[in-house]
Amino acid sequence: MRQYTASEVETIVKDEVTLSLEDLIRVGARRMLQAALEFEVDAYVEGLQEEKDERGHRHVVRNGSHKPRELITGVGHLEIRQPRVHDRREGKTFSSAILPRYMRRAPSIDALIPALYLKGVSTSSFPEALSAILGEHAVGLSPANIVRLKQIWDEEYRAWQHRDLSDKHDVYVWADGIYFQVRLEPDRPCVLVIIGATQDGRKELLAIEDGHRESKLSWEGVLRDLKRRGLQEAPALAIGDGGLGFWAALEEVFPETSHQRCWVHKSANVLDNLPKTVQAQAKGRLHEMYLSPTRQEALAAYEDFLSLYEAKYPKACACLEKDKDVLFTFYDFPAAHWRHLRSTNPIESTFSTVRHRTRQTKGCLPAPSAARQAGGSRNATLMMVYKLATQAQKRWQRLHSHKLIELVVQGVEFEDGDVKAAA
Repeated sequence: MRQYTASEVETIVKDEVTLSLEDLIRVGARRMLQAALEFEVDAYVEGLQEEKDERGHRHVVRNGSHKPRELITGVGHLEIRQPRVHDRREGKTFSSAILPRYMRRAPSIDALIPALYLKGVSTSSFPEALSAILGEHAVGLSPANIVRLKQIWDEEYRAWQHRDLSDKHDVYVWADGIYFQVRLEPDRPCVLVIIGATQDGRKELLAIEDGHRESKLSWEGVLRDLKRRGLQEAPALAIGDGGLGFWAALEEVFPETSHQRCWVHKSANVLDNLPKTVQAQAKGRLHEMYLSPTRQEALAAYEDFLSLYEAKYPKACACLEKDKDVLFTFYDFPAAHWRHLRSTNPIESTFSTVRHRTRQTKGCLPAPSAARQAGGSRNATLMMVYKLATQAQKRWQRLHSHKLIELVVQGVEFEDGDVKAAA
């Protein structure tokens, strides 16, 4: 990696003191990325320096640099010269893990575009919005290119909707409905989202479909479509909010699946029925309830809550009582998985920036001509939600102690998070 002399550093500093903060960050980012690419290639070549041909020549050597490449990143437009590697070994070639061969945009940009779209930025306004974020010199994101990107993403989404699921067995599933405000639509469309956890503990998107206010009919259509495409094994546990449509549909399609209500939703609903003066104390008692190490202690905290608040705040207690049978199901599963099973957090965190549960945004979703040709702005919304979710999926955590999932699949019974002792 290049080492700068003291005089070179002094020259660089003098040149850059006149730069704006944004330009300074951009220059620093470019140099860091360039240095990382150089280090990656040096490490690759040095690791194979002992491999030589019959004449003693090394099989893998540095071979100058590729032509400058323009890369659009979160700090703006960067020009990078990627080092070239000559790998003479048969069937072998060097591929950078930092900057893949055909990458022209950082992955964060592919997530930024759907997020801006769902926030109400129209296709024609993208250049202005992106230049404010990425800098004036960001290129390649004109309205025409944005339209082309949407068309590609729409094709990806349609192919994903019809993929074969016969090799899937999702042990846990999380389900929720996400609402968006769409231009030309009298009602906010509901996007039905299902995320599953595979036998190796990895979370994956299972479904993103249009729905009608989370009705039973909408959810049943989604679940039956998953089953028709090969998802024959019923999940061991489903996690969702209090929407009755999903649970009624689940009983029809996968009656063997156990139910777990989301504690985040339940806590919020209970607290909404309490005055602000007691919400902090009540929230602590709710936490004590679902963080208890055993079901018996959780139920004791549950009874204490009712005895304390029932006389003065009957609506809050009624809200808690109506789901008692499905609030503590997670105790029948491995304790290491409880943090994942108590809420719909995989969905909540993914859509937190574009979620509209409690209010409608002042702006609304655009309905560009490309979206209308694809079937309307509702389809465009589904496609953008899919793209946003697939980007987020790359960062989802694997389930803790995922090897315990195999015991769940085998039907091993758990009590308070531990394998149940034989009678």
